[in-house]
Amino acid sequence: MNEEQAVRIGKRLRSARRQRGMSLRNLAGLAGVSVGYLSMVENGQRLLDRSSLITSFAEALQIAPSELTGQPFAPVDPHTSAAHEAIPSLRLTLMGLTMATPPDRRPPEVPAAVLTERVAKANRLYHAAEYGTLAAGLPTLLADLHAAAEAAVGAARRELLKLLADAYHPACTLLLKNLGYTDLAFIAVTHAAEAIAELDDPVYSALSGFFHTHVLMAAGSPTQALAQATAAANTLEANLTGPDAHALLGELHLISATSLTQDRQRPGSTRAEEVRGHLAEAANLAGHTGETRAWHLNFGPTNVGIHQVSLNTDLSLHGLAVTAGGGVHPETLAEAPGRQAAFHADLGRSLAHLRGREAQAVAALLTAEEIAPQRIHANAPVRNTVEFLTDRQLPAHAARDLRGLAHRIGLPL
Repeated sequence: MNEEQAVRIGKRLRSARRQRGMSLRNLAGLAGVSVGYLSMVENGQRLLDRSSLITSFAEALQIAPSELTGQPFAPVDPHTSAAHEAIPSLRLTLMGLTMATPPDRRPPEVPAAVLTERVAKANRLYHAAEYGTLAAGLPTLLADLHAAAEAAVGAARRELLKLLADAYHPACTLLLKNLGYTDLAFIAVTHAAEAIAELDDPVYSALSGFFHTHVLMAAGSPTQALAQATAAANTLEANLTGPDAHALLGELHLISATSLTQDRQRPGSTRAEEVRGHLAEAANLAGHTGETRAWHLNFGPTNVGIHQVSLNTDLSLHGLAVTAGGGVHPETLAEAPGRQAAFHADLGRSLAHLRGREAQAVAALLTAEEIAPQRIHANAPVRNTVEFLTDRQLPAHAARDLRGLAHRIGLPL
């Protein structure tokens, strides 16, 4: 256990609890842990390294998980640093954008086809985890799209509103979520919802619900997230107009399963059963859709397999996660290095909890970093796993590699 990190998180937890005027017993009861365990965490004797527990404490205290973990982090990686440096400009853009053209801004004199390609490029950058380049270009792209949509009428405006939603989803919303700016992600997903409301299209409304679910998860409210995903899925099931709608429904089942892993109000066995149910529904849909790029996402059999690993990891079913990983070929998603990296990172997180496989865990984390360094350097669960592994007995080469990874993600060891 990294003693310094344990003490730091424990102090944050104790401070938040006292600010809320809650006793140890009350908070322990709300989070579903023993008083003794909570006391040990607050005193720095146990490291709070499970995302579900972090979420439970944050939800009980009505704070964001970042209040406990310290995310967003200040990474060593200069490219990820560039993404954080671009956030102030993006924040001002998001705060100033409305569905009305500012008086000092003319619509961009570029064809809609050019705007379409710029949106596609932004989403490619997101999936490639090129966060610095993406964050730097988003303010101009979003401003141009808003101005163009406001100047258009009729069918042209409708197509631009769809394009605007595509710019916010996932490139802007999930970028901000992954970097730890949950408040800005909420602003982004709200702007997209405003454009989608004018479309009056149930499929796009379900898409809005899908991304709202992501933001609610990041804010530490799995119960609200699941409710949002369920409502979106119900809307979509009544409007399954084609393959893209089926792919979106599959994504909603996957995000519903993810929400469930974080909801500690449900007994563990119930959560696991419901997660398996959503996975089965997603697998069935993936069998019909095949690999897709609908909605700038990656729904299909491969992504369902990747989720089997991540969901079992979040349920602490580490053996099952590793077994499931043996049948997944993430390289199938050649245009989505970020998803490939997430698979190896989750595999590493589970391997870290299996005795005798710690060196394999380090190797999996290094593979994830090699594929998409900016995504991994900004990833809180990876950071927690690296800290967890520092207290384990590792072969000399694995220990050396782990220290290098810790340095690159900004962890003092």
